[in-house]
Amino acid sequence: MSTEQLLKTPLHALHIELGARMVPFAGYDMPVQYPLGVMKEHQHTRDQAGLFDVSHMGQIRLTGANAAKALETLVPVDIIDLPVGMQRYAMFTNQTGGILDDLMVANLGNDELFLVVNAACKDQDLAHLRQHIGDQCTIEPLFEERALLALQGPAAVTVLARLAPEAAKMTFMQFARVKLLGVDCFVSRSGYTGEDGFEISVPTANAEALARALLAEPEVAAIGLGARDSLRLEAGLCLYGHDMNTETSPIEASLLWAISKPRRADGARAGGFPGAENVFAQQQSGVSRKRVGLLPQERTPVREGAEIVNEAGEIIGSVCSGGFGPTLGAPLAMGYVDSAYTALDTPVWAIVRGKKVPLVVSKMPFVPQRYYRG
Repeated sequence: MSTEQLLKTPLHALHIELGARMVPFAGYDMPVQYPLGVMKEHQHTRDQAGLFDVSHMGQIRLTGANAAKALETLVPVDIIDLPVGMQRYAMFTNQTGGILDDLMVANLGNDELFLVVNAACKDQDLAHLRQHIGDQCTIEPLFEERALLALQGPAAVTVLARLAPEAAKMTFMQFARVKLLGVDCFVSRSGYTGEDGFEISVPTANAEALARALLAEPEVAAIGLGARDSLRLEAGLCLYGHDMNTETSPIEASLLWAISKPRRADGARAGGFPGAENVFAQQQSGVSRKRVGLLPQERTPVREGAEIVNEAGEIIGSVCSGGFGPTLGAPLAMGYVDSAYTALDTPVWAIVRGKKVPLVVSKMPFVPQRYYRG
């Protein structure tokens, strides 16, 4: 895709002004890093506060008395009893239990739900919603109307509280309507870095002013996609299209925790989502492969696509995400391996440029998560 054909977020001109190196990502021209560089941007987010432009993500509003009940038919998550002012992680599943996309769902009250879906999947997610539940609720894409900023790191709360003191009272996964610089925004205390922080949905016309106001605070630096990836990898968080896809079930992806208890086989509203029978069968009898954390035992980074072999050299899986963890101070990876090799501390090897690099199956997250739970 030529640069001319790439979509631009409302902060595109600001990224250029800040000296960002731009790359194509999910059909958008996005900042991969700023002059600070990926390593320092990563550490700045861990130590203070980083501002990320995630406006390429898809924001969708569902309204109507049946919205929660309708959405629940497409995800293995408890939406009906999701409290007002809270959000939950969810997945769209297909008929075989594969993952079509992962998303966040918030309950705004007054029969209104707010969804954030992945950039590369937003058009198909919108079509999926319209096809299956379009007759049960109003589905409104906010792709053009709203931008999305993520303020992440231990100083995020201090910074945001200067603009909206009530932000300091929010806890992890709370969601609220908040006025920032006199503008109505949606704010959730959540993020994709493993750190405390906020995601802020702001009207497109006001996005740049808000971004500039946040960047003017001494704790805040602009952070690109490069550090976003290393931060989420250290936090053990999945990236759709890499660590899970339509061929991967929540059980294989080690996401059983994301299937709400009322929706499980023995729950009050068991099943009722696409592929439920397959998912429950896998939960009961196990799966042939699973996503695990992997720590290379040498300094060689192990990248996505590398084959994983056992001691005998037989292929037992592949790496789905990998790189260097600046906070960990070492390379790290996630991959899918045959079930016989999923126990912690199991030795396996990755093939990197024809050489065997020793790995150890590791617990995740690799770096402790610091969400604020109050």
